[in-house]
Amino acid sequence: MLEGVNVALGVTGSIAAVKTVELAHELRRQGADVRGVMTASAQGIIHPWAVEFATDTDIVTEITGSVEHVELCGYDGWADVFLIAPATANTVGKIAGAVDDTPVTTCATTALGADTPVVIAPAMHEPMYDHPGVLEAIDTVAEWGVDFVDPRVEEGKAKIASEEAIVADVARAAGDRPLEGSHVVVTSGATSEPIDPVRVLTNRASGTMGRAVAKACYARGADVTLVHDGPDVSYADVCQVESADEMLEATQTACEMADTLVSAAAIGDYTVDASDGKIRSGQQLTLELEPTPKLIDEIRERHPDLPIVGFKAETSGDESAMIEQARKTLERTNLAFVIANDASVMGESTTAALLVHADTAARYEGTKAGLGGEIADSIAAIVGE
Repeated sequence: MLEGVNVALGVTGSIAAVKTVELAHELRRQGADVRGVMTASAQGIIHPWAVEFATDTDIVTEITGSVEHVELCGYDGWADVFLIAPATANTVGKIAGAVDDTPVTTCATTALGADTPVVIAPAMHEPMYDHPGVLEAIDTVAEWGVDFVDPRVEEGKAKIASEEAIVADVARAAGDRPLEGSHVVVTSGATSEPIDPVRVLTNRASGTMGRAVAKACYARGADVTLVHDGPDVSYADVCQVESADEMLEATQTACEMADTLVSAAAIGDYTVDASDGKIRSGQQLTLELEPTPKLIDEIRERHPDLPIVGFKAETSGDESAMIEQARKTLERTNLAFVIANDASVMGESTTAALLVHADTAARYEGTKAGLGGEIADSIAAIVGE
């Protein structure tokens, strides 16, 4: 997600600085080169050697005659984005007031003046986060174009956001944002049809692919709605659903203001009349299965011009057969393109898939995150047209 991106990582004196080492590792795992900048307060919590180890570069702990702030964040500076994680209330207030008395605030002032993207992940006690002066400072800095990664407010603390959330916002800040101003709806994961209060009819889909598409679209500037039965995520507005009917209803609502739909969910093909009470075990049981509505057919009927990306899972392992089935789906509902894959990749982090258009089919092998990026780029091309 961050291949070729240079990230200057500012660390300030929050106890959340102990998470900096793993954050730096994750930024690098995602492809970024990272250089650390630390305040004196941060050095009292985590040793510069730890950050040096995590980034594999020398750490800036003071501004010297080498003007490190300009070299990192100035015009034509090294950094593509300046990330401050964690950022204390003190640091946010200083940035809002153009006070630059630490290496981190000096880099922030320089970055803002040079139009280098800045991302801030605040971390502090909840009463500090609720202070009107801190909220005003956040609003002021946000109006200047700084991206804030909202903290997780729990246990009386505004805890630093997850690594996943920070990485997604860094990618969004550093990229070209070809989907900026677009609304992308993504369905993801499995649906579940209740058999009784404790049993459900479902499938093996994990939602990994759908979440990867949603994250990639967010990184490219889109506003994303994720319809699934899964966790809340930072990079999308989440509509929680369980059954196929609930997914259809939520998707229809979301698509009223959508520019693209990505139908990545493995929606159950059948439902049953659920029993009000628990069905006792040990008895023979026959379930009468009723087909569920086809989501893309229903959405196409209501939105004849909406670009829709479909997914088609097969078990044959025959690529030509997969392409043929994908094209049938593409033509039947006038889809933008279809992702065809073998059902064996459900729940895995890697995949082999075919991006099937009306006249072409391209093969992809790699991570689902990488495929999510390919799909998002194709959507950007469609929206651009």
